[in-house]
Amino acid sequence: MFFQLATFLLAQLAAGAAGWYLAGLGGALAGSALGGLIWILTDLVRGLRFVAWLRNPEAQPAPALRGLWGEAADRSRRLLRAQNQKVAEGERRLQAFLGAIQASPNGVSILDVKGHIEWCNQTAAGHFGFDTQRDLMQLIGNLVRDPIFAAYYAAGDYGHEVIMPGRGSSSQRPVQLSVQLHPYGDGRLLLLSRDVTALALADAMRRDFVANVSHEIRTPLTVLSGFVETLQTLPLNEGERERYLALMADQAGRMQSLVNDLLTLSRLEGSPPPGSSDWVPARALIAECEQEARALSDLLLSPPASPHILTFHETPPLALAGAANELRSALSNLVNNAVRYTPAGGKIDVAWTILPDGRAEFCVNDTGPGIAPEHLPRLSERFYRVDRSRSRESGGTGLGLAIAKHVAQRHGGELRIASTLGKGSRFSVVFPASRVKVAAQSHSAGALPATE
Repeated sequence: MFFQLATFLLAQLAAGAAGWYLAGLGGALAGSALGGLIWILTDLVRGLRFVAWLRNPEAQPAPALRGLWGEAADRSRRLLRAQNQKVAEGERRLQAFLGAIQASPNGVSILDVKGHIEWCNQTAAGHFGFDTQRDLMQLIGNLVRDPIFAAYYAAGDYGHEVIMPGRGSSSQRPVQLSVQLHPYGDGRLLLLSRDVTALALADAMRRDFVANVSHEIRTPLTVLSGFVETLQTLPLNEGERERYLALMADQAGRMQSLVNDLLTLSRLEGSPPPGSSDWVPARALIAECEQEARALSDLLLSPPASPHILTFHETPPLALAGAANELRSALSNLVNNAVRYTPAGGKIDVAWTILPDGRAEFCVNDTGPGIAPEHLPRLSERFYRVDRSRSRESGGTGLGLAIAKHVAQRHGGELRIASTLGKGSRFSVVFPASRVKVAAQSHSAGALPATE
């Protein structure tokens, strides 16, 4: 302010002095007035430059001014810079927040008071089939037309979630979404969605598991109860008593096998994977499998039925890193399944093979009835049976393949199943090279050189 007043007075004095020099006292007065007017016009130009800059401060730098206008320009420039920094910081926080929502496994959609989609993340776009650019500001009711959601949205009661079919859901591959609306702000809505297909499948499997266990145990219990009642109420001779007791022992053994398999599965799921320090010889495993398979075959096929043709091929000198009892259980289940489901006179081939990449494969081929393609993906599910009546006749628990699959996965391997209806099946377990050790020997064709 002092600078402005000082320059104004100096301009008047300078112009007045020039006027006095040229025209005396009158010239001094006229010069002084003219100097003041020139100063005012100059200051007005500065002000106009400052106002022009204020109208569009982003298009050009602040003008270099002095005096009051210079101070105003400088303060305005600093305030604008601080405001821009705040805006940039807010933008960064907004982008970080939106990035976090984008990374969320749940779908998030923001709706305005009329139900238009203001924003949605990629997960929500995948759930409902939105286009994140094209569908902005579209009505949610026009894009999500499922009757379940339409009724839920129209009712206005958003205190609970609803389950609706997801995009691409079909009877073969059902997709289920959990959807809930959350009101916020002044009439706005937050639409949250999550894929609950796996949870629904797990719940269905749990219900099926409980129902199957109950059914499998109830059948032998019913038979045992009937025999016990018979022994208690009817006078039987010694031969009849022995026959009934043998049948009771058979049903009790069936329940014992079921309980043992359930305990095995529970132990496999609840314990850490086996280490790689203990090596189990493959020849020992296949020898035990052969002994059990021949005993089971003799038990199932008594004369005059033709016996199974069991072939156990020469085992290469390899060892597997893992738990011996788990490996024995998995491999024997594969062999015993082949024995149970292969008819009299059928062929069963069992062999170990070293694959070219260093992995080892245990393979069981049979000439049984084969399995239709639609059953293959579910064979390793607990209690899944292609033919329930025949499974019970063979004495299986319906858990053998589930155990084999769990053991294979715990050892880093995989269970493979191939079958042709009417021609037979092929069950194999492939173990990774990291868990296979081959002893030094003179190898035949197809075998790997020795590894340590």
